Amino acid sequence: MTKPSVMFICTQDTKEEEARFTRAALEAAGVDVVHLDPSVRRTVGGAEISPEMVAHGAGMTIEQVRALGHEGKCQDAMIRGAIATAHEWNAKSPVSGILAVGGSMGSALAGALMQSFPYGLPKLIVSTMASGFTKPYMGVKDIAMMNAVTDISGINTISRDVFRNAANAVAGMAKGYDRDKGPEKPLVLITTLGTTEMSVKRIRQALESDGCEVMVFHSSGAGGPTLDGLATDKDVALVLDLSQTEILDHIFGGLADSGPDRGKAALRKGIPTIIAPGNADFIIGGPIDISRVQFPGRRYHEHNPQLTAVRTGVDDLKKLADHLAANVREAKGPVRVFTPLGGFSSHDSSAGHLQDLSVPGPFAEYLAQVMPENVPVTAIDSHFNDEAFSSAVIAAAREMLAAKN
Repeated sequence: MTKPSVMFICTQDTKEEEARFTRAALEAAGVDVVHLDPSVRRTVGGAEISPEMVAHGAGMTIEQVRALGHEGKCQDAMIRGAIATAHEWNAKSPVSGILAVGGSMGSALAGALMQSFPYGLPKLIVSTMASGFTKPYMGVKDIAMMNAVTDISGINTISRDVFRNAANAVAGMAKGYDRDKGPEKPLVLITTLGTTEMSVKRIRQALESDGCEVMVFHSSGAGGPTLDGLATDKDVALVLDLSQTEILDHIFGGLADSGPDRGKAALRKGIPTIIAPGNADFIIGGPIDISRVQFPGRRYHEHNPQLTAVRTGVDDLKKLADHLAANVREAKGPVRVFTPLGGFSSHDSSAGHLQDLSVPGPFAEYLAQVMPENVPVTAIDSHFNDEAFSSAVIAAAREMLAAKN
């Protein structure tokens, strides 16, 4: 039986001893190793993908990279080259896992490379940065980070165990890796928060009973971008973007701001999409004292000591409507929009703390005005969490899935 292959990323110009130790640990764990060495200072040799090959992948020679004379520019070139050469190798000889060892520069390169590979492929970075802010290295992919504990500077009684454990972990995952052959069931992606879970649960259960695989994402800053990443990478049958907190927070500076491209991936790819303004009644602010300063003159609900729901008004939601309409204009596939007239979340209900029945009607009228003419906007005379609203979304979802098949 052929051994699984693990791609190993480590710069030998600064970490030769650590690279040799970790490679030996991988081989002892029973996997073949493809060492990608993105060194700039010097070439040590022995790597299957040499620094010269990495530079060539960026359309340069290693001498030209060195001549840039700026670590940031050199890093950018080697990241581009590493991604290109890694995928070129993988296309010919597929790998079953990726392990990297590095400091801030090596982790940045490894993170960018790993983020370009699909979900499911084992990915682990041993890093001096793993005990701090890890989002730039992980993005929204399934990348694990292990704290190097000591600096990556020689082999000692701690680093020896860290590198060996990392090698054994990736080797074990690589041996169990089952390459993604595509979804066996139609894949549906949904956004929600706990405040719209009643409705989304009914939608999820209905589509699961129809034979779909349904993945639900918490739209609190990372869930939406993860959905977007999956929409880009996988064969997705339908997207139900039913929670707009991340877009609202981008517009108004809330904590769940996910950037200007949130919600665009499925539309640009042509995936059938249903959009609804779940949780449009609030911006996610920080502690209530800070939220009162950042968002003065509004209504507030202290969700917990760290988070405050800050009530939105009609003018706020007109900006949301404009943003959603701009996104939808980029759509290459069918889009339908549903909006409730009785409230957007459990906060915006008779049992909640931020109810305002004067908002949903004018918002629905404006939303219908600004959406492209070919995109139907359906106002439902119910609350978002009522069965009438979820039933309308379920019916539309079934129609769109049937049309796709």
